[in-house]
This record gives sequence, structure tokens and C-alpha cells, in this order.
Amino acid sequence: MRPMKNTTRTEREIFADLEALCLQPGFVHALAYLCFRDNMILYEKDVTVDDLREVSGPDRLMRTELTTLHGLMVKAPIDWTLPSRELQQRYVDHAESLLLELHHVLSAAFDIGEVAEALKQGKDVNPFDSGAVMREPIFYAAESAYDFQYLDLAVRRYEADNDWLQRNRGFTIGQACQVADSISLQCQVRFESLREEMRDRPADQWTMVPGFSFTASDIAAHCGLDTGLVERVLDAFTLPDSANNASFSSLQDFNHVTATPLIRQPDGQYMSLQNYALAEAIYDSPFHWMLTDKSYRAQQDKNRGAFTENFVAERLASVFGAENVFLNVDLWEAKGKKAGEIDVLVLWADRAIIVQAKSKRLTIEARKGNDQVIRDDFQKGVQDAYDQGLLCAECLGDAKYQVTLSDGSEVVLPPQINEIFVFCVVSDHYPALTFQSRQFLKTRDVPRVRAAFITDVFLIDVLTELLTSPLHLLSYIARRTRYGDRLMAAQEMTILGYHLRHNLWFDDEQKLVHMDEGFSLGIDIAMAARRRALPGAATPPGLLTHHEGTTLSRILQEIQVRPEPAVLDQGFQLLELDGPTRDDLNRLIDGQAQQAARDGKPHSLALMFADKSGLTVLISAENDLEASQRLAVLTTRRKYLQKADLWFGLCLAPDQARLRFGMRLAEPWHQDDQLDAAVAREEQVPPVSRNAAMRQVLRGGEGNQKIGRNDPCPCGSGRKWKKCCGP
Repeated sequence: MRPMKNTTRTEREIFADLEALCLQPGFVHALAYLCFRDNMILYEKDVTVDDLREVSGPDRLMRTELTTLHGLMVKAPIDWTLPSRELQQRYVDHAESLLLELHHVLSAAFDIGEVAEALKQGKDVNPFDSGAVMREPIFYAAESAYDFQYLDLAVRRYEADNDWLQRNRGFTIGQACQVADSISLQCQVRFESLREEMRDRPADQWTMVPGFSFTASDIAAHCGLDTGLVERVLDAFTLPDSANNASFSSLQDFNHVTATPLIRQPDGQYMSLQNYALAEAIYDSPFHWMLTDKSYRAQQDKNRGAFTENFVAERLASVFGAENVFLNVDLWEAKGKKAGEIDVLVLWADRAIIVQAKSKRLTIEARKGNDQVIRDDFQKGVQDAYDQGLLCAECLGDAKYQVTLSDGSEVVLPPQINEIFVFCVVSDHYPALTFQSRQFLKTRDVPRVRAAFITDVFLIDVLTELLTSPLHLLSYIARRTRYGDRLMAAQEMTILGYHLRHNLWFDDEQKLVHMDEGFSLGIDIAMAARRRALPGAATPPGLLTHHEGTTLSRILQEIQVRPEPAVLDQGFQLLELDGPTRDDLNRLIDGQAQQAARDGKPHSLALMFADKSGLTVLISAENDLEASQRLAVLTTRRKYLQKADLWFGLCLAPDQARLRFGMRLAEPWHQDDQLDAAVAREEQVPPVSRNAAMRQVLRGGEGNQKIGRNDPCPCGSGRKWKKCCGP
């Protein structure tokens, strides 16, 4: 955020000054300028990360701050008088100054001096146990969703409620989303023409208000809906003239403009200062409308819960295949006693994902800093889901329990489940969810079960959009949960963005890593490009693009469509390699494949990784029995020589180094007389360094250059050709 400003004033005093400012004549024009400056993306041909940085830097106002100004402005009838250019600038400067002062007051609840003193005295202190401290990360939390996600998911969320909406509001949720999309597109066109118009006007006549303005007929013509229907949609999300937002008397009171973000102007036009706010209102407000109909509440609750489960199941099925995703799974003990319920279960190779979904949002009282309410909300929205998921994870795969679907049919589990992921998914924007999970989630260590993955439907949507293979998705989740509390970020999207750019991996010496929000910008562009045809890169550059078309990429693609535990684990290990290592391994394998294709003989290489595991690659055209026996010998002896507990073997065909099969040796190392004799006879040596291996392959594999008996073997073993692959 912006640099802090010292103040001795109270929050109430600052808030009162902010309200007085927002009620000044013509403040709406200053607010329109701020909304344009801090929300609109200006670009030439394609949107780039640098373009997004212009509106995502620490000096910009956040949407919660802009919504606060909006909410205070409508506490009295808006004065639309156009102020002078100088007065508008004073409004802007004063608003920024007061918001900065307000931020400082909220941040001051965290007193680093008090914490240091408590730690010095040996006290076990967690300053974030205080609700007052939690107010700051809750108010300034990054948005959970994109505006187009709110609209796309709203269609799914209220699909079963369309009859109620048609009867009581005169439109369906799909029609409301059409209107919102049209408003966004119309505003883009309007700003283009407004820029040309202002060039011919004196500076004192400049205002951004027309860029946010439109009529019902404009929108109806654009989206092809009846004008009367469009008016019903617009009026449903417009603050009534009779309302004055009187209840908004402190920062985290209910702000009526979050539910009704549109403004009706004196000339009958509508104004949408933040199209994001309208999209969010369309996602949230219908739920509150239906709450007023007591006769419909039971059906509403049923529909809401079904949406979360069905949507998550559908998105995971797009990655793992519908045949591997199961909805509403029950676990039964003997004598028909139910042991647990799983909302969504994914089975892949020897892995399982247990999803527990909750339709819970952070209440107004929690946002105000009420310690107990914050904990109660977290308990209902996250902790209960985690506890249920963990209970089911303990039972899953145990022969004492039967696993069935809601219709009574049995779910066939894999012979062994070696790793289980527990996803806790909420369906609403839950401010500072990642941060709160670090502070409040109470966990237990259970064999096979990874640390919990706490998220919302919006991130599930992004994850499954960008990580489209089981291998990539499971690899990311495994590492994200492995590092757990070592990673600090404003939102999960930041961590995913770092992974897509740099491949998420840290050594044990890095105890705490703070990630800048800028890492998520590539995802912002990719999602908008995919969902709304924004001109920009549809895939963030990095992990998903740097190794396209390489041998390792082809091997990984073959691994991910074969849910075999042995090769799946090797796939995870290959994905964790850094870029240079993957580049070099590509060249090593290519070099060996070329040698095998030239001479028709088996060739192999062995590499050891930082975690003391290793990989033996055999390139052979032998039949499966001969090749598997050879790979077993090479892998077993190399694992023994390196005293490793885990070693992988891959057999590739010389033709384009295609994957044939793999194996995994995971028995703890122990001394063996026969293996001692075997490795001594073969004069085995440790795997060479990556650079040395590359030099050997390049020297031995260029063109048809002849390899001398005493030359280093191009397989990278470090031995002479005559004592390695030469015979």
C-alpha cells in the first residue's frame, strides 16, 4: 500500500472529514476521475504486464476505498455542479490524504513495539489474534474474483432460482449478466469518444462522468433485450432516490452501494462508476432478495449448496475426467452407520482430493473487528469444512469403511491411496482468506494427508483453467501445501502467479517468503484473454511456455495421461526441476536417444537431485521384458550406490524418446552384500555434474563423430566408453 502518514486523530474524526468532503458540490466529478484513473487500463495493441502495473501500483486507490467514497457521497442528494479544474484536483488530493490517514489508523492497531517487548519477555504472543488488528487486512484484502467471473458464475449460481427471479424481479440472472456485460463494453466505447470530445473543450469543462453514463435504450440496443426489461435490471441495482445510506456511519458498516452500485442522474441516465461493483452485486444481491421470502428459504439453501459442489466438480472433471470425479460421497462403517460425507471426491492414480464446500461469507460484525464473530465465521466457513474433510481422509482406503454415492452404488477405490489433499472451498468473496487461514486454522497431522488447501470457487476456476493436466495441478497443490505457512501473499492468486512464472520451489533455508502482488498480473491478462477476448497473452509466460515442444515436455504429456503411480511420481519430480536443469536434461536425453537410434544399442544416464533422490533413464529398442529387466538392474544398483531411499527409472524408445514405462524404488536404503559385490564389479561411479554431463554428451554426440574407446561415455555416466556403453 501507499506510504503511511503520521496522525494523532481518531478514525471517527477522519471518517467525518471524509464524509464532509464527499458531500461537497461537484465531488462526483472528482470521484469519476479517480475511478477512471485507478480502474481503467490503457494499452495500445496488446495488454501487457507493464500496462497493468499502471493501475495496480501502491499509489492507486483500492476498490474498497473508492466504494467508501461512493457510499459517503450518496448520504445526501448529489450536487452535479461541475467544479473548476483546480477544485477537482483539491478534492482528489484531499480524498487521497484522508484515506491514507485512515489506513494509518487501521494499521496502528498492530504495535510492533508491544509485540517485540512481549517476545523479549518470553511470552507467546500472536498480534493477529486481535479483531482490531484483523480489520486492516480484511478491508484492504485483494479481490477474490474477476468481474467476468462474478457474472459467469452468477449464471450458474442462480440458474435454479430463475423462476423466482422472473416472478419477483421481472428478469433472469442471465439477462442481468447480459446487461452488465453490455454496460462494460459501452463504457469502453464511450471513453474513446469522450477523449476526442474533451480535446475540443476548455480544461475547466473536462469531466469523466459522461464516460460512465448510459441510458437503458443504449444498453437494450447493444444486448438485444427489451428496453423495459433492461430498466428493471438497472433499477434493481440502482440506489433509490429515497435512500441516503444513513447506516454507513463507520468504515465497515454496511454500505448500501455495494448492493446497489448504479446511480440515477437528473437527466434519467444511469451511471456505473465501477463495473466490477455491479458484477459483484449481481453475484451477491439475489441471495439477499430471496432471503426476504421465507417460503423460499429452504429451496434457496438447497440451490446454493448444490451450486458450489456442482461447479467445483465440473471444473475438476475438466482436468481429471468426469469418470474420476464423484459428487456427494458417503463413507459407511459396519451396520450401516455413516462415518462421513464428502462433497466432491477426485481419484487419480494413488492420489485423492477431498473437497468440502461451504456457502459462508464474512459477516458485517466480523469486518468491524469483533474477535468472537471473526472466529465464529471462520469456524463455520473453513474450520468445519477442514474437520469434516480430515475425518473422511482418515477413513478413505480403510477396509473397514464402504464408500458409496448417494444412489447407493459403490465407489471403487484404487488399490492403495498414498496421498490425500483436502480442499476447503467457499463460494463467496471471503476477505483475507489466506491470511485468516494462517492465523486461525487448527490442524492435525494425519498420515498420507497433505496440509489443507483453503480457497474459493473463483481460484478453483482459475486453477483448472490454466493447469489443465492432473500432473500440473497436483504438482502445484502438493508444493503449495508443502510450503504452507512459509509463504506470505495478499491472495492465493499471487502464489499461483509466482509458480507459473518461476516454478514454485524453495529450499529449507528459506523460512519465510513474501510475494509481491505483481506476480498475479500475468494471470489477470490470461484470464481476461480467455474469458473476454482481451488482446493479450492467453498463457502466462514461464512454466507453461518455456519448454513447449521439448523431449521432456512430450514425456510429461505422456505421463499425465497415464495414471500410474510410478511414472506419476517421476512426473512430479521433473516438474520441480528449475529451467536450466530441465534444458540440460532435455539435451542429455536427446543425445542418448540419437546414439541409440544410430547404433541400435541401449543407452542410459543417471542423475541425482537435491533431495537425494535420483533418476535413471534407459533408451532402448529391446522388447518390454528385456528393457524392464535392464532398467531394474540399472535403477536398483544406482539407488544402492548413492545410498538413496528413492530412485526412479524411465524407459524411453529411441524414436523421439517416447515414454515406454517407468518404475519407482522407494524402499529405505540398507546394506546388501550382493549389491556391494555387483556395484564393485561394474566399477560404478557417482553421477557426474550437470555441466560435465553436458560437455560429454555434446562432445560425443555431435553429428557422426566417432567415439574413442578411452573417451568419456556420452551417456553422462562419467566412465570411459570402453567400460560403459561401448561393450
